[in-house]
Amino acid sequence: MTTFPDGFLWGASTAPHQTEGNNTASDFWANEGRMPGMEFSGDACDSYHRYGEDVRLLADAGYTAYRFGIEWARIEPRPGMISKAQLAHYRRMIETVQQAGLTPVVTLHHFTNPQWLAQEGGWLADSAVDRYRSYVGAVTGILEGVDWIATINEPNMLAMMTGMARLAADPEAAKEWTSPTIEGDTERPRPQLPPPDPEIGRRFIRAHHAAREILHERTDAKVGWTVANRAYEVLPGGEQAARELSWVWEDLYLEAARGDDFIGVQSYSTIPVGPDGPVPHTPQPDDTLVGTPYRPDAVGIAARHAWEVTGGVPILITENGIATKDDEQRISYTRGALEAVSSAVADGVDIRGYLHWSLLDNYEWGHWDPTFGLIAVDRETFARTPKPSFTWLGDVARTGGASLNGGAR
Repeated sequence: MTTFPDGFLWGASTAPHQTEGNNTASDFWANEGRMPGMEFSGDACDSYHRYGEDVRLLADAGYTAYRFGIEWARIEPRPGMISKAQLAHYRRMIETVQQAGLTPVVTLHHFTNPQWLAQEGGWLADSAVDRYRSYVGAVTGILEGVDWIATINEPNMLAMMTGMARLAADPEAAKEWTSPTIEGDTERPRPQLPPPDPEIGRRFIRAHHAAREILHERTDAKVGWTVANRAYEVLPGGEQAARELSWVWEDLYLEAARGDDFIGVQSYSTIPVGPDGPVPHTPQPDDTLVGTPYRPDAVGIAARHAWEVTGGVPILITENGIATKDDEQRISYTRGALEAVSSAVADGVDIRGYLHWSLLDNYEWGHWDPTFGLIAVDRETFARTPKPSFTWLGDVARTGGASLNGGAR
């Protein structure tokens, strides 16, 4: 029997660079196409202009929340030059979400930076934390009525990506591009990812805490950040290896959230760990399009771990989903994920909402083929076509989860 608390948020998530299109002032835009196999984002899903349609679809289907981001490179295309027009754009977006009866969950940084920051050295520059603090201060004026703000999306992945950028600068390391969110498949086998450098991670922690202070001073929002949770499955003898991996990949960032109002848990699959570390995954027929095992229970493992490490910080599931072309598999996966979330809630874990990744089939950081969306997007016309999973999850949202048990609320 699945149950969810009153006021539980039901929604879907997007990221600005992946959906808006023509984010020409960002560092990721500048690097697109430079490495073999890396595709262009281009117009993406044209959500910069079509966000109203996306919001209406969510609201009409029964969802109650929408997570989206504000793009720093648009707000501050040159250092110190704040675009009032772009601030007004994102304020209109927030108001559109609110007027539709949805709760906005706003992310202030989702992987991309202004090109000028990259030219200063990116997050490795001495000025980076102050630059970010200044940007956050500039956007606080448009956040009135926003109840949930994530300062930085997946700082652990961002720390790893910053390390990858160092490798990319080395001609010896120049290989075919693979998105950091793709585990690897038969077409694009990936090398072992470098673990995030804790020193880089601590820089993000300083930035997060600085942003949290500003946001608490100037807004009434709940403030936190989101972490990519790896949902380790500890095999016999793998306890010590799992502890070491967990600390460098996520616990450093979860511990930094102990003073936050919430922690965003983001999980898709599990990673088995034995005495010698991660155990390579043997391909299975139900593997996802990004090479991960089909494990809908991962989000429950991740939520319980985050609850323990943070010492009881309330949880918002800010990303969970599956890359698949089989929408029945998506429904089955999401049902299993929600059952895992409900089980954690029943055991006392304070989970405030579930935001599916992603609302739209979008640009997956260098690749277009992995489809995570509840809604298909025609890349020529940008026509939105809701999938059965979109309607199914909307019905779950409309009934507060009761439809999972075969009944209406």
